[in-house]
Amino acid sequence: MPDLLLELFSEEIPARMQRRAAEDLRKLVTDALVERGFLYEGAKAFATPRRLALHVAGLPARGQDVREERKGPRVGAPAGAVQGFLKSAGLASLDQATVVSDPKKGEFYVAVIERPGRETIEVLAEILPAIVKSFPWPKSMRWGAASREPGSLRWVRPLHSIVASFGPETETPEVVPFAIDGVEVGFTTRGHRFLAPQAIEVRRFADYLPALERAFVVLDADRRKDIILHDARDLAFARGLDLVEDEGLLEEVAGLVEWPVTLMGAFDERFLAIPPEVIRATIRANQKCFVLRGAPGPDGRERLANAFILVSNLVASDGGAAIVAGNERVVRARLSDAAFFWETDRKVRLDDRLPKLDTIVFHEKLGTQGARVERIVALARALAPVVRADAALAERAARLAKADLVTEMVGEFPELQGLMGRYYAAEQGEDPAVAAAIEEHYKPLGPGDRVPSEPVSVAVALADKLDTLVGFWAIDEKPTGSKDPYALRRAALGVIRLILASEARLPLRAQIAAAASGHGQTSDAFADDLLAFFADRLKVYLRDQGARHDLIDAVFALPGQDDLLMVVRRVEALGRFLDTEDGRNLLAGSRRAANILRIEEKKDGRAYDAAPDRALMSLPEESALAEALDRAGAEAARAVAVEDFEGAMRALSTLRAPVDAFFDKVTVNADDARLRANRLALLNGLRAATREVAEFSRIGGEGR
Repeated sequence: MPDLLLELFSEEIPARMQRRAAEDLRKLVTDALVERGFLYEGAKAFATPRRLALHVAGLPARGQDVREERKGPRVGAPAGAVQGFLKSAGLASLDQATVVSDPKKGEFYVAVIERPGRETIEVLAEILPAIVKSFPWPKSMRWGAASREPGSLRWVRPLHSIVASFGPETETPEVVPFAIDGVEVGFTTRGHRFLAPQAIEVRRFADYLPALERAFVVLDADRRKDIILHDARDLAFARGLDLVEDEGLLEEVAGLVEWPVTLMGAFDERFLAIPPEVIRATIRANQKCFVLRGAPGPDGRERLANAFILVSNLVASDGGAAIVAGNERVVRARLSDAAFFWETDRKVRLDDRLPKLDTIVFHEKLGTQGARVERIVALARALAPVVRADAALAERAARLAKADLVTEMVGEFPELQGLMGRYYAAEQGEDPAVAAAIEEHYKPLGPGDRVPSEPVSVAVALADKLDTLVGFWAIDEKPTGSKDPYALRRAALGVIRLILASEARLPLRAQIAAAASGHGQTSDAFADDLLAFFADRLKVYLRDQGARHDLIDAVFALPGQDDLLMVVRRVEALGRFLDTEDGRNLLAGSRRAANILRIEEKKDGRAYDAAPDRALMSLPEESALAEALDRAGAEAARAVAVEDFEGAMRALSTLRAPVDAFFDKVTVNADDARLRANRLALLNGLRAATREVAEFSRIGGEGR
């Protein structure tokens, strides 16, 4: 079957855009084909620094013929309805329609519309220009004389040529006939910018790949990554070193080269006195190079080597010596700057930097970083006993946590905030717990990031995130839909993970109230709203851990559930209970009871919350359930009071048999009004007993 080869060759495609652009091209073309009824066997898109390419395999040569019967108006319908039918069906007169008789609906017109399938190449010539002209680049430009014309082509950089061929492998493919702003489609592309700049003719995908390889272009970004990674490892191994792998940098570098050539450079050993993270950030940010790891030092700690791996886009005649020398000069200059920043910063204590925080605006509605530090200090001091941290150390760490924001090093490398604070704190003799907390108070930064375990770090990290959440809630800057510019969902998840990992008993309502007072917020509604946000984030977190979201709803529905650790333990115990036969049957019975109560209470306009009267119980199943409820309810309440949720579940499990027997033998809606009311009160007792652990009415069916 025929294949499509499409290549869009331009001046440059920024590395950060390549993956997304390739996926967009694949999806846009294949979606347009499928929408028109053209199915295919497979499609793959590619990107290099100068080209987007797409191969769609197994397309039909032409579309299928279409036969459609379109029902029209009744015979004798008004002229307007008839004319509308003729126009929509493409008929000249009713003579071209047939009349169909229906015993119920009478006679009506039917048009048989037959359309021959279109040639695939014609359809491609229709959809490809439209896709190119409307391609969703994050940033694009116009160029040349045509840029003055309305509707002229916008592309990420000037588009030089287009290859679009269609045909079977066994025959000469055809050019898909179209042009865009003077760029004609053909079979001609170009190879590497410097190593093979001459024109290359390609007609099909099977020829395209090897032709590009001969012209020093590796089309597949993943293959370029593999080449870089393996060659870099081999170069490091040959010197007795290890590559410090960096997936983000590897992705970026693979997007900068079409023919990757790895080389090794070196820098003065004296620069190893700089913190290794600074060396890595300097070399990574400025030169897009990988650092190397040497043998551990005398203290057993890992040490960087005074060497680095660079990736060139050239096969140089001198073996890359000039390229390496040029990179070494730049690395030396950058590391000299970093060394200067390091030495300069160490001369000023973090305490002496604090006044500068009063001049840095955190947010126009939330004041300065200095004001924020005061709020974090107060929160950290209050949280310290809750997480078993030394209050003085937590206060000291919170006081210094943001001081490195005004250092030279963090000004140059913002990604090192916190880390540099830890180094400078250690230099000035701070307690190790304080130094660690300065770095770790930003953590966890994401789902895969480490959660701090040291109590002082936990206290300051919680304080920082709670202040962020409460502050932005106070100015009504909440996440909406997919938008979360201040990463508040991440902050809430960080609070949840910190609480659960440290097993902290932290009633959130009180902490929210304490944090909110610093922002002038005192209403219960404010706390309720933020607690609901935490509940949603907890659902997401626990669902990712395999828990059922309806169980979280069932626990949160109980009053006063703002202790996240206890919520999770209830959910876990409830999940295990409902996995048992007793649990499943009790859930069914309690939901039946709740449904009956809801209907009858609504109908009667009253609640059946009085204690049932034993004297009115005429059947043994009523008395047995009443006795079981008294016993199980009391035991469950005692167990919950000491946070023994497994024990509470065991107590409830004893209700399974009497509940089953009650519904099997007892008619709730008895003719006698007193019996009916008493039996409804008994069902209310069942609802009350299960509410000791969760709101069972919020729980879905088995396996939900």
